[in-house]
Amino acid sequence: MVILVDENTRVLVQGITGRDGTARTKYMLDYGTKIVAGVTPGRGGRKVYEVPVYDTVKQAWESHGPIDASVTFVPGPFVKDAVLEALDGGIKLIVVPTERVPLHDILEMVSQAKKKVAKIIGPGSIGIISTGRVVLGWLGGNIDLANDVFMQGNIGITSRSGSQSSTIAWILKEAGFGISTCICTGSEPIVGLTHAEILRLFEEDNETKAVVMFGEIGTVAEEEAAKTIVEGEFTKPLVAYIAGRWAQEGMRFSHASAIIEHGKGSAKSKIKALKEAGAYVVDRPEEIAVTMKEIVKPRK
Repeated sequence: MVILVDENTRVLVQGITGRDGTARTKYMLDYGTKIVAGVTPGRGGRKVYEVPVYDTVKQAWESHGPIDASVTFVPGPFVKDAVLEALDGGIKLIVVPTERVPLHDILEMVSQAKKKVAKIIGPGSIGIISTGRVVLGWLGGNIDLANDVFMQGNIGITSRSGSQSSTIAWILKEAGFGISTCICTGSEPIVGLTHAEILRLFEEDNETKAVVMFGEIGTVAEEEAAKTIVEGEFTKPLVAYIAGRWAQEGMRFSHASAIIEHGKGSAKSKIKALKEAGAYVVDRPEEIAVTMKEIVKPRK
């Protein structure tokens, strides 16, 4: 099994006629994603790799609904309107790759998603991949790299870094482990799905035997993940790596959300919380596979 998406997920691409939208649409189609329609206001009637384009989400739904998920390749100033349109249209999962989205826009998007009982991955997420089945976004990069790096298996990945998502999958593959689902949570200070919520989803997936979490300094996402273990909401083995251990308070590192402020969000606090909860915390990424071998038997 997988979480959130599978080969039957019906997908809409918002901003499909733009440079990124067009390029990523081809990759998703090549991987097997079932893209049923695209939306770009004013470009209705066109086709992108034989995917019909509409002016609005409503028109796309009327012609091809139901639609399960949307990927929004829309510039920052307009992404809120695109996400709200998708939510109003009845779409329950929205991947938002856009970075540098205004904070008040993110708050409104996340709030509306909760009201609609929908889920947002991102902003600042390169997407989600359920190995061998479907990809939303561009996690994996291109079809050849995705097929080489992501091997089907029973390890889940939740990562705040897009590039490190693929790196972890490769490290695990080299050790004989495959991936059930990999999710990049996004790089903004506030995101939709958090590590903690993703761990709860992996807990419900019978095929996922363990999870790797790539964390960073900034925010309390990793501490919240530790809390799910303490409260018994996640009971499977968790191997975690926290980047940015050397960063001092007030220093920005990597993503917009990766900043230590007022004593919160430090690597030390995250590592302490995770270790006390019973997670396996490694000092270097290459130790992830070594530790995983002590927990789960590789498939090869």
